[in-house]
Amino acid sequence: MAQKGIREYDGKRILFDGLTKHIPSFKGRSAKLALVRPDTDPKRLVKDHPWLLKEKLVAKPDQLFGKRGKHGLLSLNKDWKETWAWIAERMNKTVTVGKTTGELNTFLIEPFTPHHEDSEEFYVAIKATRDNDTIYLSNKGGIYVEENWEKVKETAVPILSSVDEVKLNMPDFGKRKEQVEEFVRALYKVYAEGHFTYLEINPFTFHGDEIVPLDLVARVDDTAAFECVKVWGDLEFPSSFGQKLTKEEQFIRSVDEKTGASLKLTMLNPDGRVWNMVAGGGASVIYADTVCDLGFSKELANYGEYSGDPSEEDTYQYAKTVLDLMTRKKDPRGKVLIIGGGIANFTDVAKTFKGIIRALKEYQKKLIEGKVKIFVRRGGPNYKEGLANMRRLGDTLGVPIEVYGPETHMTAVVSMALKPAPAKKAAVTGGRK
Repeated sequence: MAQKGIREYDGKRILFDGLTKHIPSFKGRSAKLALVRPDTDPKRLVKDHPWLLKEKLVAKPDQLFGKRGKHGLLSLNKDWKETWAWIAERMNKTVTVGKTTGELNTFLIEPFTPHHEDSEEFYVAIKATRDNDTIYLSNKGGIYVEENWEKVKETAVPILSSVDEVKLNMPDFGKRKEQVEEFVRALYKVYAEGHFTYLEINPFTFHGDEIVPLDLVARVDDTAAFECVKVWGDLEFPSSFGQKLTKEEQFIRSVDEKTGASLKLTMLNPDGRVWNMVAGGGASVIYADTVCDLGFSKELANYGEYSGDPSEEDTYQYAKTVLDLMTRKKDPRGKVLIIGGGIANFTDVAKTFKGIIRALKEYQKKLIEGKVKIFVRRGGPNYKEGLANMRRLGDTLGVPIEVYGPETHMTAVVSMALKPAPAKKAAVTGGRK
């Protein structure tokens, strides 16, 4: 499972649409959400969302960071003209939030909720753990939740159980108890249906008799994309605030989002000599750590993985991207490509290797010119066929390829690639002539 943060805009859109099925009073709430990007046309936005001209508004950056009010990044109770001016003044500006510096480029606009009492700011969160989901609930939400954490009540919902079968551990909500309980149970159902791994609303409050979620933080299991097309709609996985993806990283992310497999790529040093093409999330950590332990951390060019039985085509696209990046610059010392992995459970090694071999043949000339050496280590379904194909490739590619199976430890291959054993000196024979 890969957890990915989503925008507050998308979290509320999914939440409100889901809650409508369980609590009719939420009907239509998702229509009153607007997202503003650098290229957003204000005239078009107002045409698509006429409510912007009729209501007082809230605006805030929507880029996976919190405590926006403390950093002066919250516009409250302003009309459309004032709100747009506030956003325009901050759009594309660089700010520092905590220890992270980044550019503001996405804002959420929604209706302003009239003043409510601090005593009616409540907290709810649901978090996935190995054994169950845990619901956290407090009648002291908002800015008070952390200093009153001992008052947070927890309820465990066993995996594959219905929340309706569980008795909620409820704080004292007074006359709001029944309505809050109905909301929390409905919220959990939306959480489960949408494959959320974390969902926090801090605070939620009341406007009259209607519950209003104010700030929201959410993460989902991105491997559930195929199952959740109707629930998620057009869901974007934005980069963390301050992180800028390269064109190649964005491309691999786009491939990843279209498949049930996992394809990840993060560039560390484009000029590095050591390149990893690793199958499996755990293996990717081991290979990267071993490279660093051997003293080559400054030479490590990339970090990533291909796993979850990707298709031959997806593996080809992944390998081609890595090889393209690797061969753009030559190094007089040559470069090392480690095609590694553990012992796969269900990934077809022969199939994925066909994709990698296609890419290697395509980049044959550049690999030779770049003095690249390739080290392969893999195990799993059809690994013998895959390794045999790699060995045959080594006979014709003109690039040194050393191939190892599961009998060779993963870290040993990294050591062989980066610290080859010294050549044995020829024996000295004879004496005086």
